[in-house]
Order: sequence, then C-alpha cells, then structure tokens
Amino acid sequence: MKAKLGMSPIAWWNDDLVELSDDVSLEECLRQSRSAGFTGMEKGRRFPDDPAVMLPILKAADVTLCGGWFSGTLVNEDLSANKERIRPMIELFKAVGAPCIVYGEVGRSIQGDRSKPLAQKAVLSDDEMKAYARKMTEFGEWCAGEGMPLAYHHHMAAVVQFERELDAFMNHSGEGIPLLLDAGHLAFAGGDVLAAIDRHHKRISHVHVKDVRMDVIKGLDWKKQSFLDAVALGAFTVPGDGSLDFGAIVRKFADYGYEGWFVVEAEQDPKKNPPLKMAQIGHKELMRVMTKAGYEVETQGFPN
Repeated sequence: MKAKLGMSPIAWWNDDLVELSDDVSLEECLRQSRSAGFTGMEKGRRFPDDPAVMLPILKAADVTLCGGWFSGTLVNEDLSANKERIRPMIELFKAVGAPCIVYGEVGRSIQGDRSKPLAQKAVLSDDEMKAYARKMTEFGEWCAGEGMPLAYHHHMAAVVQFERELDAFMNHSGEGIPLLLDAGHLAFAGGDVLAAIDRHHKRISHVHVKDVRMDVIKGLDWKKQSFLDAVALGAFTVPGDGSLDFGAIVRKFADYGYEGWFVVEAEQDPKKNPPLKMAQIGHKELMRVMTKAGYEVETQGFPN
C-alpha cells in the first residue's frame, strides 16, 4: 500500500487567529515542511491563485498541492452561489494537479466566531440534515463532473460536528460526496475515531492526521469558551505530541486498504510550538506508525 504525507500551512499562518501566525513567506513555509520530509502542502492564504505563478513555486520547493479548503455555504445558500464561488478554485486545482478540494461548511457555523461558545453550535433537525446531505451530494457530483472531486470535512462548531451528526450526514448523502476523516476534530467532539473509520471507510478519500491535547479539551467550558479559544489554548497538535494513538488509527486505514494523502493539520501557537520542529515530530511519528502498518510512503514531491 502506498501513501503520501502532506501538511497544512495553518501551522505557520492561521487564517482565523492572526496572532497565531508566524511571519514567514510561502517559500519558507514550503522549505520547512519539505525539509521535514513532507511532499505535499494544502493551500493557504499566502498561495497565489494563478497556476502560472504557483507551479514554479511548488516546483522549486519540490512539493505538490495536496488539497485546500473551500468555505461552503450549502446549508443556508443555494447551489448556484456555491458553484460560482468554487469554479475558479476548481480550475486552479486542476491546473496544478491537486487531488481534491476540501469542503468545509461555514453556513450556520460558529467555528470562526470567538464570541460564540461551543455550546451554541447550530444543530440541524432530521429533515434539515436529510435535505443538506442530498444537496451536498448533488454539489459533490457536480464538482467531480467539472474535473475536481470534493472531500467533505466534518468540523468542530459546524453543523456536522458530533459522531452522530457525521453518521446522519453519511447515511443521507451519497457516494458523490466523499469524506475527509479528521481524527482530531472527531476526538475533540467526543467521537470514536476507529469506529467512524469502520463505518465510513468506503467513502473516505482524504485524511487529516490532527492530534489533540485531551487535557486542554477536557478543561474547556463549552458554555463560555469558543472553538477559537480552544485553538489558542493548544487543543490541537501534531501526531506524536498529543493524546491520540495514531498507530491504531493508521492500522485501521491500512486494514481497509486506504491509499492516498495523510495530511498533518495542526493549528497552534508557532511561538510556543515552532512549525519546523512540530513538522519534524509529526513526520517522524507518522513514518514510524505507517511503516509498521505496511505502508510505503512516497518520497517524490513535485512530479518530474
């Protein structure tokens, strides 16, 4: 089985909490992640939107674009508005050879609002979830038809957060909308990561290997503290520095024959947790558990 290791630039620049950002260039971010052993990087705010500009930067860093976040609003806006907004991203990602676009639902979400405590997360009724899941399936099918598949990202403080919400979404949606399984977000929400992989492995097309500091999470007051408060307090980290057993998680993916990207996405304070150091810790731990699980980790970056 083959796998690829990527990172998210959120370890260097946080789009929601500017104070949790390191003042480094895109080129330096790519250099650091590549030196730690990662061959891919998801798109962040300092990436150019012109493929003619982006490709030489990726080539010079020997890194491929392995995904990137799209802020979707299908829970409260129509398909046409989202199609119009995502179209330029589809064309960009096709031009640079990215594997997928990560769909993150921001409609009715409080993930970017520090004034809203975790307990105020929107909850969809059964009928709302069914309608939303059908709409997401149609959107996913349209994006794939345009040449760029989506991967749906369940997320803290969004409408699909808890394990039961993920199960409902998956039950009512179709194969047209693949799943991004994020171990850290599911664990934060009190979910069983291994059980979720058991249930949904056939639809998982992209993986975020985010670790958590469970002591931080257990100390949160959901009635007073927000998702961004949790991030600032250090709820997330890289594999090998947190509470999750990535040996068991990676073995579970291997058991089901998953091949593809494992992306380290760990937003935290770069002053307290230097991104290069954290990248090295994460890569070392992933190589340890992936080798043990029987994966051959690809080392080629930008295609020759």
